[in-house]
Amino acid sequence: MTTHPPLRPFGALDVFAPTGVEAASFDHHAIQELGVPQPVLMENAGRSAAQLLQRLAPEGPVVALVGAGNNGGDALVLLRTLAAWGRPVKAILVADREGPEGVLHHWPVPTVRDDDLAGDDAWGAALAGAVVVDGILGTGVRGAPRERQARAIRRINASGRPVFALDVPSGVDAGDGSVAGEAVRAGVTVAFGAPKLGALIHPGRAHAGRLVAVEIGFPPMTPGDASARVVTPAWAQALLPVRGPDTHKNAVGRVLVVAGKEGMAGAAILAVRGALRAGAGLVQVCSPDANRELLQAAVPEAIFVSPSVPSALEEAAAQAAAVAVGPGMGTSADARALLERVVGVPDTPVVVDADALNLVAADGTALRPALAARPALLTPHAGEIVRLLDLDGPVPPAQRMATVGRAAAELGCAVLLKGAPSLVAVGHAPVLVDVQGSSDLATAGMGDVLTGVCAALAAQGAAPADAGALGLYLSGRAAALAGRGKALTPSDVARWLPHALQERGDGVTDLGLPFVILDLDPAR
Repeated sequence: MTTHPPLRPFGALDVFAPTGVEAASFDHHAIQELGVPQPVLMENAGRSAAQLLQRLAPEGPVVALVGAGNNGGDALVLLRTLAAWGRPVKAILVADREGPEGVLHHWPVPTVRDDDLAGDDAWGAALAGAVVVDGILGTGVRGAPRERQARAIRRINASGRPVFALDVPSGVDAGDGSVAGEAVRAGVTVAFGAPKLGALIHPGRAHAGRLVAVEIGFPPMTPGDASARVVTPAWAQALLPVRGPDTHKNAVGRVLVVAGKEGMAGAAILAVRGALRAGAGLVQVCSPDANRELLQAAVPEAIFVSPSVPSALEEAAAQAAAVAVGPGMGTSADARALLERVVGVPDTPVVVDADALNLVAADGTALRPALAARPALLTPHAGEIVRLLDLDGPVPPAQRMATVGRAAAELGCAVLLKGAPSLVAVGHAPVLVDVQGSSDLATAGMGDVLTGVCAALAAQGAAPADAGALGLYLSGRAAALAGRGKALTPSDVARWLPHALQERGDGVTDLGLPFVILDLDPAR
């Protein structure tokens, strides 16, 4: 009997990911305008973090490095809670705080200043055998930490102890994930209210470890409160198209795939397989006549359309519920003419990938307005987005959010920027952040399968941005189910897509705590 990996991450339906600035604004709104008591939020945050720590690391002393702001206050509540439960604790102050600390509720939490720990031996003794809690810097800090806090961060990273970060690892920008100086490398990060965007974007993602977000008493977030939204299993399953019992092939998604120049039939085959496995009721494929025999042997379910017969292509495009164009088609004059013919059919949703993107980038005078006038999803990788936006150089990881938003605004389309993580932007809606993908997907041909999957979902009624996010979710989950690791191939992903489509549930978590709204494994 085959055992499939558990459905991860665990996540609620609505998990938003605010920047540090947005989190502060939401916090202010909750406290000042809605009357949520700030001490209640801090108490809930500290106690929830204490419960998580106790569940994940139930033995040994706990030492928290405590900064000046609310993050330090959360750490003190955590220590006081654990002390009340009989756990040995200690606070090391790495900033000046005004005493006495009311949040300790008169519990005698041993406290020392970092200045009192002179040298490696003293620090080694203070952290020996302990679970180390990072309560140094909060979500509002930007840029490199000051030297006092930077020294404390270096001590944490050199300790070799389990590290538990509060809200976001100190030194990681909560808005864009950038690391300007020293930054804590946590084994677990517990985020209060919502995961912070910077902990989902590299390099911050690599510093966060296992990312757990907990509900602490905030009012519910809405799309206007955050720049991003996490694509959780619950969100994906709520948006996946559903077939009626009395349907037929043309009503459940008719897809036209335009792909594969002569000698590149493989790209077309992979895109067609992706579309078929993602539930398209009928797939037609337009590719050079030289590829016909290979295509019909590899995917006999697809109907071949010859580009040499103009009326056949126009008819197929007009009948399609969605078109996928670009994989392996080349950038010749003939390929451009083919792309113009496809996008010239009004209203039909189109997914544009690979060589088609390069054609748009090279000369978008006619192509860009045609794409903006219809439901469209563009799926560039890092190099293609540079060409589409005519940028001077590669996009730094911390600028990927801004770049995908700019691309969506300038092109007037939904844009799926592939990477770690992949991001989907459209209009003023929160950017959709994929958390299923892994480095296992970094193999040639994966994008071809994804293009077919997205087109199939669009043909079944999903909006372009939703089709992109759902395609990422299904492809990433299919990769996990395949269990091939670094040996994963695009054909493996296509083969396991039906299993990903059949899964149900919010995901699984071993935490067993009702206030957990997201439990995300470390990046890999």
